[in-house]
Amino acid sequence: MNPINLNEVKEFVNKNIMTFHESRIQRLEKMKLHGVLKKKNPYLFRAKNIMDAEELIKDLLDAYLSSSEEKIFGDFLEELAIFVAEKTCNGIKSSAQGMDLEFERDRVRYIVSIKSGTNWGNSSQIRKLEQDFRQAEIILKQSNRTLNVQSVLGISYGRVRTSYDYRGFIWKLVGQNFWYFISGNENIYSDIIEPLGYKAGEFNERFYEKKIQIINKFTEQFLDEFCDNGIINWKKIVEFNSGNLDIDLEEL
Repeated sequence: MNPINLNEVKEFVNKNIMTFHESRIQRLEKMKLHGVLKKKNPYLFRAKNIMDAEELIKDLLDAYLSSSEEKIFGDFLEELAIFVAEKTCNGIKSSAQGMDLEFERDRVRYIVSIKSGTNWGNSSQIRKLEQDFRQAEIILKQSNRTLNVQSVLGISYGRVRTSYDYRGFIWKLVGQNFWYFISGNENIYSDIIEPLGYKAGEFNERFYEKKIQIINKFTEQFLDEFCDNGIINWKKIVEFNSGNLDIDLEEL
């Protein structure tokens, strides 16, 4: 394993973290009130007894943005992990379905699926990943039947004990263990924190300025379309979100 150059890692983070911030702002600029209302659970927000239109818009935006930001940042961490493995193990971005990284070390071919957090998938998604690992191993062994292949589920953050028999054959490496596995550096998981703040203040200021504009714009539109005399019409919201009756019970 080649030693990792932390300056190169910091340079990569500084350069690519901007993509994350720009993606957040672009996501915000593309948002439409109707699109947000259609994707969020109206029953949940009604149960919270929200009476103020602006408060509801803020809650809707926060819920919508939170899920999208997790995906965007997860993609960034995946690219960072591939970059680190490329420098230390001559790793490459995998072309196999469901896999993100491949590298060879000590005569073992590692195929790695990278996830951002421990709650990354439901039972069906976990089964699908297991199938993808098995299929990737079959493909790799077509050209070399004696090849020693190891499946690895790498999770970029969290504090869970390592498992070498997850689903019976997968290594599950989480947090510090995962970053150490691909880098050989016990501290890289914490070393990458500092450069993540590169120009964060500048980008966050732009983001929140844009967010305030969207909140004001959406609140005005919401008051016009989904309120009666300033009172939220929850029935109208539910009808807009879920009204799709197209079946006839007598014909079923």
